[in-house]
Amino acid sequence: MKEKKKFRLFDAVLMAVCVILVVESAAPAAAIGSSQFFWWVALLILFFLPYGLISAELGTSYDDEGGIYDWVKRAFGNKWGGRVAWLYWINYPIWMASLAVLFMEVATQIFKLKLSTPVAILIQLLFIWIVVLISCYPVSDSKWILNIAAFCKVFIMLALGVLGIYFAVTKGLANDFSGKALLPSFDLNSLSFISIILFNFLGFEVVTTLAGDMENPKKQIPQAIIVGGILIAFFYLFAAFGMGAAIPTSELSTSGGLIDSFIMLIGNLNPFVIVIGIMFMYTLVANLISWALGVNYVAMYAARNKDLPRVFGIQNKKNEMPLGANLLNGLVASLLVVIAPLIPNENIFWAFFALNVVALLASYIMMFPAFLKLRKIDPDRPRPFKVPGGKVLLNLFTYIPVALLVITLIFSAVPLNGSSAELNEKIPILIGAIAAFIIGEICIAKAGKRKNSGKDELD
Repeated sequence: MKEKKKFRLFDAVLMAVCVILVVESAAPAAAIGSSQFFWWVALLILFFLPYGLISAELGTSYDDEGGIYDWVKRAFGNKWGGRVAWLYWINYPIWMASLAVLFMEVATQIFKLKLSTPVAILIQLLFIWIVVLISCYPVSDSKWILNIAAFCKVFIMLALGVLGIYFAVTKGLANDFSGKALLPSFDLNSLSFISIILFNFLGFEVVTTLAGDMENPKKQIPQAIIVGGILIAFFYLFAAFGMGAAIPTSELSTSGGLIDSFIMLIGNLNPFVIVIGIMFMYTLVANLISWALGVNYVAMYAARNKDLPRVFGIQNKKNEMPLGANLLNGLVASLLVVIAPLIPNENIFWAFFALNVVALLASYIMMFPAFLKLRKIDPDRPRPFKVPGGKVLLNLFTYIPVALLVITLIFSAVPLNGSSAELNEKIPILIGAIAAFIIGEICIAKAGKRKNSGKDELD
């Protein structure tokens, strides 16, 4: 029997970088303006630190395939576990659709393509189903894809930061980086983008799902989270400066902002821009592959516990990989890109991306109180890694992130000032979020009937 490939610490750190370092969200975060640096630092301390520590404890203490679903289910019961599993899963095909759209936008931007709508849709569908095909196999079999993507992301972020410094020294800054400009303005437009920074921090629990592929997961998972977290924070901040140095905030595109930054810094016809664009497009594929295992396993695990419909529980009998959830990803994402031209929004990428961010952030709200409750109801559980601190600190680590998630969700999806621009942007997100929640409740109720009927789970 062929020995199963194993993840070393080096691979685990690169996996953390590949999962969490999301290059395409750098531009939406930079749209906050110079005050983004305040929010990066504040949220690193208030959200990223407790989230990383809690993920390390839960991931090493409860190493079932269910991940975040299993943690919440143990703490608050099956229905809440099912809700988390649904939100955690549904964000993924929406994200897949947004990246398919972005893939096409970057390709047309760097290669100066002019494609008809049907051809563009076909390319987006090809993008989606390539990801689905690769995701049918264990991530350890394609770790080279993720390792290369991690290096590509690091290169892009470092190049953007270095060029930004050069631009600032030789030509001056495109935005005001004075002390006052770095302070938060708390205007509604900026606050609606803070959810993107939180989104940029998420994904450590995906690394914990790789425990079975690691040589020493109880040691490697905390190490990967700590080392990967430090690297990720540096790369995000460095690239944020480069983008802020190159493009005035008012002119920054949420979809093309990263490539626009390189064009502004080194010129439109520079071959380096094409190389960066190709690397960027490659990372979009790798992002989805790196998240697929965690998302699909959570959905499959929930279905096999009869908290999601049976179709999510279908498994590939040859390699035991989630098949039903993976195929549903492709079907939902394909439907979205096909109907995208009918959506009255100039920035389709942002329309899908913002909805996926809302769904993903909502799925994490119950994880933090689950951590605290599991400490109380399961005190004898062996915890190879334990979040340090007393009762007061643990409560702060739990409820500050929850408050940040709830507040940013409100700012992201709920119109607050009543302007026509805000209504046009947020109403579709709010409607989409409500629809996703209702569909999820229907699915959970259907799964509950199957559980109550006593039917066997799908093998």
